Amino acid sequence: MNNFDPANNVSWKLGHRGRVAVFIDGNNLFHAARFHNIDIDYNKLLRVLLGDGRLLRAFFYTGVDVGAERQQGFLLWMRRNGFRVIQKELKTFYDGSRKANLDVEIAVDMLSLAGRYDTAVLVSGDEDFVYAVNAVAYKGCRVEIAGFRSNTAPKLIDVADYFIDLGEIADRVRKDVVQGARYDEREILEQQPAHYLHEQIHIQETNDGFETAMRVLVETTLEPDDTEFADGAEFIRVTDEQ
Repeated sequence: MNNFDPANNVSWKLGHRGRVAVFIDGNNLFHAARFHNIDIDYNKLLRVLLGDGRLLRAFFYTGVDVGAERQQGFLLWMRRNGFRVIQKELKTFYDGSRKANLDVEIAVDMLSLAGRYDTAVLVSGDEDFVYAVNAVAYKGCRVEIAGFRSNTAPKLIDVADYFIDLGEIADRVRKDVVQGARYDEREILEQQPAHYLHEQIHIQETNDGFETAMRVLVETTLEPDDTEFADGAEFIRVTDEQ
């Protein structure tokens, strides 16, 4: 495992990363960024993660309150700026907390698209993805993890081919101060619990149920839809304006 160095990493500079697929765990990233007092500019983040590679898909996974108009506005903005949004309605639990777990959706997409991309960039610090990352690597793909080091499980960093510490490149992904109203990820994400964010965030227990699901998933042959990625239609744009 090598740490990502935006100044010295030769493969990053020379564009050896090939086709890149980006998988963003929206809730995890938002709370980790807020923990570090950073507002993420998603267009900037996407450009940094893409580097000199070619973008196959950029996925953004999040739980939503379908009745919240401003939340839907934020997701519409994300879709119009090159992201494929995968959403799940928030569920209310007995203790009053509301959350939506999209770990399985992220893992399924990473595995089902393996072979369509050369490099997968998973933006998450959740240790539950260790098995899925290993499975993707066994299919011959390079897997990079992007996150804030203090909020990323060490086991997840260890199984990655590269670790991109967003804390070290915060100025390159930070949102510019703008005037006037705009849609903001806070509208959609801050109501979801940050139960994994605390001083010992990197010490996480493995979810046995999720681990079992991952093993069943990996042992099952997943055939991607060839028609969805026909030549000339597989790459999406990255805009400069937000």
